[in-house]
Amino acid sequence: MKKIIDFTVKENQRLNDDTILLVLHSPELPEIKPGQFVNIRVDHSPSTFLRRPISVHDVDKEQGLLYLFIKIVGCGTSTMGELHPGEKLNIILPLGNSFTIPFFGRPLLIGGGCGVAPILHLSREMKARGLSPVVLIGTRASKDILRKEEFEKYATVYYTTEDGSFGEKGYVTQHSILNETFDSIFCCGPEVMMKAVAAYANSKNIECEVSLENTMACGIGACLCCVTDTKEGNKCVCTEGPIFNIKDLKWQI
Repeated sequence: MKKIIDFTVKENQRLNDDTILLVLHSPELPEIKPGQFVNIRVDHSPSTFLRRPISVHDVDKEQGLLYLFIKIVGCGTSTMGELHPGEKLNIILPLGNSFTIPFFGRPLLIGGGCGVAPILHLSREMKARGLSPVVLIGTRASKDILRKEEFEKYATVYYTTEDGSFGEKGYVTQHSILNETFDSIFCCGPEVMMKAVAAYANSKNIECEVSLENTMACGIGACLCCVTDTKEGNKCVCTEGPIFNIKDLKWQI
């Protein structure tokens, strides 16, 4: 069930030049599944008329804490970057569907750029269910590798950087870990990266889910801004996604 909650900002951590981690608190925090997102009302930003959709990075249900990993790209996210502890943030949540966590097998979780955001929550849930997830993170350079210690709490983590400054040089689809055997793949990041991962998964006959990042204005399927073409026709990413099995998408893989 969706809720509209005024969260209190507990922490606003600057992770690098253009990325923040918001830690928010509410005693009303509902259950949130890995892959779901929230829609944030951005107050005090005259040019930001619509709510901003943000992936859920992590959740601490017992403490009532919601973690959001946010890349600063415009007026709305810039305003969020200036929030101080004690301020309020109005949020609709939880929105969208979630990743399908398998009951057994060896899962591979792949995140690129700010697409690493939902991978942490998914890793935590998989480990809690007795799985041993492997995470592959791709960035441009070592300075873009963020929250490394947190990811390594819940998974065996590998890295690629485009400039070779950390981990293996290249893209995630070039990492040597892909020579090993996996039973399922879960991916979030730039579309070109997800399509490459989907092609790899398809070639190996591995079940694969991706998190689409289409433009979402309302988050409830009313505005139709985020529609994507699937094998069953057009679907709203905000309500019938953002998680899709690659077999349901019309990607040329």
